[in-house]
Amino acid sequence: MATFFGEVLSVYSRAVEDEEDEEELDNNEEDAQIRRELEEKRQVHLHWDPAVSDSLKSGNKLPCSDFILAVGHNAARFLSVYVLTSEGWDPVGRASVWNERSRAGAGQSSEESACLFYRHKDHPSVLLCQVTCYVAENQQFQWTEKVFNSLQPRELSVTVLSDSSVADYKTADYLCGSSAPFLRSLHTSSFGAQSVCPSLEQPNIVSGLPAAVLNHCQAHRIPAIVYQCYSDVIGPDSVTMETFKPALTKLGKSIKMEPCPSTDVLRKFARTTAIQSNLYI
Repeated sequence: MATFFGEVLSVYSRAVEDEEDEEELDNNEEDAQIRRELEEKRQVHLHWDPAVSDSLKSGNKLPCSDFILAVGHNAARFLSVYVLTSEGWDPVGRASVWNERSRAGAGQSSEESACLFYRHKDHPSVLLCQVTCYVAENQQFQWTEKVFNSLQPRELSVTVLSDSSVADYKTADYLCGSSAPFLRSLHTSSFGAQSVCPSLEQPNIVSGLPAAVLNHCQAHRIPAIVYQCYSDVIGPDSVTMETFKPALTKLGKSIKMEPCPSTDVLRKFARTTAIQSNLYI
């Protein structure tokens, strides 16, 4: 619109403004709905067998003196090769985790996306957990809270076995290739036993789900130790698996390890990974 002085004035339509406001409101509501659906989908769900589930519903937590958590393919397969091959272990539950890198939903379970719990028949207070799926940062606290809320904290001791790349290990000294794989440990202040390997040196850190478990145990004064294995091999490897053996030697008679696994068992869990080059297609 122009005035008689030649000045141009802007003209606003209230109808246009109302349409824009309604469209923005609809977009905000749609975005909020998508965020709510994603948050609900990213919830960690625990699925216990009927006996454990009924006990938890009655307010009784799962008796547990030793909780052994293996995070990563080598750590988890170490338990499969050296511990779970012996008789007496029953699957008692699993956790389902959905995120951008782990697509196992509430009704799915697969070898590559798994979080499985086992309990010993003769020593029911010993609980094992294998985690080979990716647990996102905003799911680690939730996973830890839900799992430990299912366990009796009295006289509980926690051992975490964790995979890590030797490329992430920081040291002032030269690290030759023959040094890997090797163990380093980090424990809570209430852990009174002797570690079977040197402590993790600064500025190295423990991260991911092992760090969330260690923080929880530190806050609740639960004796816990993380054994982190640094390896220069990508994928499951029999030598890397064997490196974890000393970490379970002090658990006594409750954990019986296979001293020399058969070739068939090793071949099953330590598949050869083909070396791929990114120079050529």
